[in-house]
Amino acid sequence: MLIDELQGILDRHKPWLVITGAGVSLNSGIPTYRDDNGDWLRSDPIRHHEFLQCEDKRKRYWARSAVGWPAVERAQPNDVHYAFAELERRGYIAGLITQNVDRLHQRAGQQKVIDLHGRLDRVRCLSCGQYEARRHLQIRLLALNPFLKSFTAELAPDGDAYVEDEIIKRITPVNCLICGGILMPDVVFFGGTVPKRTNLATAQLYQRGNGVLVVGSSLMVYSGFRFCKLAKQEGKPLMIINRGKTRADDVVDYKIERDCLAVLSALIRCELPAS
Repeated sequence: MLIDELQGILDRHKPWLVITGAGVSLNSGIPTYRDDNGDWLRSDPIRHHEFLQCEDKRKRYWARSAVGWPAVERAQPNDVHYAFAELERRGYIAGLITQNVDRLHQRAGQQKVIDLHGRLDRVRCLSCGQYEARRHLQIRLLALNPFLKSFTAELAPDGDAYVEDEIIKRITPVNCLICGGILMPDVVFFGGTVPKRTNLATAQLYQRGNGVLVVGSSLMVYSGFRFCKLAKQEGKPLMIINRGKTRADDVVDYKIERDCLAVLSALIRCELPAS
């Protein structure tokens, strides 16, 4: 599909609801979960019930997060994030729902954003509900586990990192400053459920769009894929910009199987008019 053809489609059906996935943040140095075929790239992810029920799983999470978090904190929005903010300014985007937890859309200036799977920049106490900034928790975590300060490892998605079991066993987790309860990142782990208030907000945002544009996502997780199903049920156009295959390939109306950075950068250079 040529850029002028893409521009014509965007013009005819604006404003769009945008769904973004890990491919959008790849050029910010944050790895994706899956390859171009939709196959899993990493070891078993921690699951919601495991984190709640097993101290060893929590130690594993915090050991890996202590090493991986600094790279996420340092990550900067890339041209894809800035392109979406510009498209919003020009009236092409009704709202954006991201499956990412890195908050890079907001840092790029996007105004109407819903973090479908939560946000990694804060943690929540499972007992009293108190929030704490992740950067503050990192200071406490390293104070209790100073051997991690000089430790480096290969970065995995969402602030995870590959850490040896011997290191994990040595970890002392940190607890809530208010009540001493268990702290959990404010994200939806695999096997967890999206909060009701988030589902309500995404449903409202979906209604404002005339079409659904998916960028940088394989849509293998149902919480994102369901918007594609809704679009097809209601006759809204569905467009996907993703380098590999997706769960919605059999129902998509328009697909561009290229790197989203190249496509969005070229689109913005075409000087799309403001509405």
